[in-house]
Amino acid sequence: MTSSAEIGLVLYPGVQMAAVLGMTDLFNSATRLAQRRCGPGPALSVSHWGLENGAPVRVSASEGADGTKRPSVLVLPPALGDPILREEAAPFAAWLRECHASGIQLASICAGAFLLGETGLLTGRTITTNWVIAETFEVRFPDVAVDTDRLLSDDGDIVTAGGVMAWVDLGLKLIDRYLGPTVMLD
Repeated sequence: MTSSAEIGLVLYPGVQMAAVLGMTDLFNSATRLAQRRCGPGPALSVSHWGLENGAPVRVSASEGADGTKRPSVLVLPPALGDPILREEAAPFAAWLRECHASGIQLASICAGAFLLGETGLLTGRTITTNWVIAETFEVRFPDVAVDTDRLLSDDGDIVTAGGVMAWVDLGLKLIDRYLGPTVMLD
């Protein structure tokens, strides 16, 4: 195992709760596997984040999440329905820019890329998202290159994943990053 980390899942308007809950289970299972294999040590904790009156709030957290710390990475899960509107995204985008500036990694899955796009942090980068929404994304964010042939696009500080079920792929990538390839393969 490499290091402990808190992974924050962002609850925004239209978020696919099945992905939020699935990722929560995936990270909690990876921690149990890692501890069975290696004993107490580095682990993944999971927190769910939202905005309340424009301020970030930890809605819930798994055992082991440190309420005094910020997450190592914030994940923007996929959405159901239309991509988030600019107006709905604005308060999240401001918070995400601040988090990124403080060293928190950001990640998106499928339509979560629209929320990430609103931060302006994708300008000049190549990302991936679902091919169904790629053209809409390119129109809304013309300064971002989209490559839908990629499953994941990893720039280190920002990771994007393709389709709506790509939360599994992103989850495995983060498990590999924080707990190592052996745990990820388990």
